[in-house]
Amino acid sequence: MRRHLPPLLVALALAAACSPGTQRSATPTTEVTSETTTTTAGPTTTSTAPSPLPLAGPQAATGPCPAVPAQAAPDPDRPTYTMSLRLDLDDNAVEGRLTVRFRPDLSTDRLVFRLWPNGPRPAAAGARLEAGPVFLGAPVPVPTEAPDPTTLVVPLEVPLAAGEEIEATVPWRLTLPGASNDRLARQGDAVRLGSFFPVLAWEPGVGWATDAATSAFAESTTTPVADFSYSVAVPDGLSVLASGVRDGARWRADAVRDVAISVGRFRSAEALTDTPQPVEVTVGVHEGLDDDPEVYLDRVVRAFEDFSRRFGPLPYPAYSLAVTPGLSGGIEYPGHVMQGPGTTGRTLSHEVAHMWFYALVGNNQGADPWLDEGLATWAEARFEGTLDDVVARSIPAAGRERVGEPMTYWESHQGAYFRSVYVQGAQALAALGDPDAVDCALRHYAATHAFTIARPADLLDALRRVFPDAEATLAGFGAL
Repeated sequence: MRRHLPPLLVALALAAACSPGTQRSATPTTEVTSETTTTTAGPTTTSTAPSPLPLAGPQAATGPCPAVPAQAAPDPDRPTYTMSLRLDLDDNAVEGRLTVRFRPDLSTDRLVFRLWPNGPRPAAAGARLEAGPVFLGAPVPVPTEAPDPTTLVVPLEVPLAAGEEIEATVPWRLTLPGASNDRLARQGDAVRLGSFFPVLAWEPGVGWATDAATSAFAESTTTPVADFSYSVAVPDGLSVLASGVRDGARWRADAVRDVAISVGRFRSAEALTDTPQPVEVTVGVHEGLDDDPEVYLDRVVRAFEDFSRRFGPLPYPAYSLAVTPGLSGGIEYPGHVMQGPGTTGRTLSHEVAHMWFYALVGNNQGADPWLDEGLATWAEARFEGTLDDVVARSIPAAGRERVGEPMTYWESHQGAYFRSVYVQGAQALAALGDPDAVDCALRHYAATHAFTIARPADLLDALRRVFPDAEATLAGFGAL
């Protein structure tokens, strides 16, 4: 049974109009503030700092499914970001400043920030991210290098030893694109902010991830989990849906790979999932769209409850979904998803699945895009009851038996990307055998590799616990 949250009370007039007996409502989330006032509109039930993430304990063996270990804990030495940003629609820009504390597990002679708005797709729509000057704990800026538009390198005068902490402060300015079918967009006063600020691209145990940006409707990002505390100032009458939970005047998101923000005039609906670790779900639909937030809400809650049974509990306390104009599908971030109108079907369940396969268990999306997209498609098909249809779909010749190719390959084969990576990834899992046994193996994968950046070999190890011949099966699809 779902437990409903009270309505979102965002203005005194609205509060007075709400009946005390209301259990759930679809209401505007607009909050009247000035542009210079920090605005963090969101569920009033999340106004305090979150407690430590509730990690799932071990699960006993059930039938043929081996016992599942306790969920791995996030790295206690993970980066921490403190950030403030202000949206200025008159200037068509976001001004921000961040300070990040970083402690690498390997020695390094540089810091590498990725500036994803300067990639081919968002830049073509008019986006531009300017970052710097960079300060390393002192009032004098340090030299930087820009080997390509999406990469900002900060050479270190003295190399950083493994386990040694450094603090970097970076002011930045994002010029917004116009209406764009992408993660960065502005259409009127609806704004999507995804992959929008300078972010460290460190892969623990490997080093800096410098994969080339893609022009496809896809990602090539790699980031470790980190803790974020950030404030958002928006113009009068607008409100915010974002990654994390409210902590007074700020948003907090702990042990996440990234944060994203949607700004608009939202009608919202809220609920609490009936899962081992309840998740506060908020759905907002931008004004002018006919979509009913309650319809999205019901489907999101059902998907969370289904996937929690299949793949294990999710440790994150909140999930928000913003439905805004000009987006044809969905784009996932930890705890926040952006979708376009009319996307209550498989797009919705696919994006919820990414909270397990991308947000919880990460991967190098440039090198191994199938690890999150193929697994999310598997979860989507299980929830939607469409696995037989997915298995029956044909795969283009350019992608057949090449599911494991990196984004550099799909850059020149974009027409084959979806079926070759999403669909064929799910087909590879289906070829292993009993779907319930696949879910069991993915439950092991999610527990063992939570908060990490997984590689195909990590998935193979989990699959082998249930399917001894998993390596041969995956190799037949070009996954290894």
